[in-house]
Amino acid sequence: RARRAALLEPRYTALVAACLCVAEGGLNLWVIRRVPYTEIDWQAYMEEVEGFANGTLDYTQLQGATGPLVYPAGFVYIFLGLYYVTGRGSDVRLAQYLFAGLYLLHLVLVFRIYCRTNKVPPYVFFFMCCASYRIHSIFVLRLFNDTVAMAILFLAVNLFLDERWSWGCLIFSLAVSVKMNVLLFAPGLLFLLLKRFGLLGCIPKLCICALLQVLLGLPFLLVNPVGYLSRSFDLGRQFQFKWTVNWRFLPEEVFQHRAFHAALLLAHLAGLGLFALHRWHSRSRESILALLKDPAERKPPSPPFAQIVFVLFSSNFLGVCCSRSLHYQFYVWYFHTLPYLLWCTPTAKLAHMPKVLLLGVIELCWNTYPSTVCSSLSLHVCHGLVLLQLWLGTAAPLDTQPARRPAPLPRKVQ
Repeated sequence: RARRAALLEPRYTALVAACLCVAEGGLNLWVIRRVPYTEIDWQAYMEEVEGFANGTLDYTQLQGATGPLVYPAGFVYIFLGLYYVTGRGSDVRLAQYLFAGLYLLHLVLVFRIYCRTNKVPPYVFFFMCCASYRIHSIFVLRLFNDTVAMAILFLAVNLFLDERWSWGCLIFSLAVSVKMNVLLFAPGLLFLLLKRFGLLGCIPKLCICALLQVLLGLPFLLVNPVGYLSRSFDLGRQFQFKWTVNWRFLPEEVFQHRAFHAALLLAHLAGLGLFALHRWHSRSRESILALLKDPAERKPPSPPFAQIVFVLFSSNFLGVCCSRSLHYQFYVWYFHTLPYLLWCTPTAKLAHMPKVLLLGVIELCWNTYPSTVCSSLSLHVCHGLVLLQLWLGTAAPLDTQPARRPAPLPRKVQ
């Protein structure tokens, strides 16, 4: 019974998480030593930051073997540190060990979120850790910068759960400065800031986000502001069809067509609007415009743990579903949020197996290289099923505070 409870009861998440982190430490060491490293972007990263180390401040002049630098300034500073630590990028094995450490830190931050929300049965975490070949590859065999951005993002989520909103916004902005995909969480964060602080109260938090971006980009903004902004925050960048995981079933001319991109943007905005009105704000008796008021005039004034995580994770997932292209390293954008999205609502006993199967099919789609018509269609079907369960299954009281233990009864006077 104890073993069964440890696998099924969310209150054992911390114990299972500790065991899995230890196992992951050994597994990552084994992967680094036994599985050949594959060079994709690491040398390009090093060449890009080497230009900055040599004094180049014009962002349009920073480039590597795979093309121009297209990430914001935070990426440059972090990978410049890795550039020096790894002997100008030459010690790839050391870089792999550093990314293995990053992966373990990433897991600790993710597990802390799951411990706070207390919704996912611990057995599911095995599929989130040891069973994912693609995630281990992204971290320790490919050394992608997406992993750095997501680890910083999960630190920000933990700070939001701790009610440290200013620090959380600062760290969130730092994650954006490493890679722009973190902006997929931004609509959800804006909703939470409005709910917690109202319109006037959230302005200082937004200023924190903006100020950090200015400070990090200042050396480049002073030299070529247009070049920096157009390269690091290029929302119209074209993706190569040969790398797409999610749109392989489309003809390439449709994949590259601006009308298709506009349709995806409209679908994304519509999805965010529907979720904001009917899921994030669904249990409130007030109009969504009440979010603009002083939070002291609303009940409850502060979003609970469950709503913070649900809003942020679903906001990001909507963006992933409507992405113009998903490349293999983009899997880390939402992989660690899938268990929460699937188990955030009450689950019947017979429903556990289909959800586990759904995780398995998603993993299989991401492990199919190169992607096929079947794998990309299957991925969309899985994403659609997750969205459907989020839409139909969010009857849990997201806008109520977590249940508290009742106060002890007074002792009987002798």
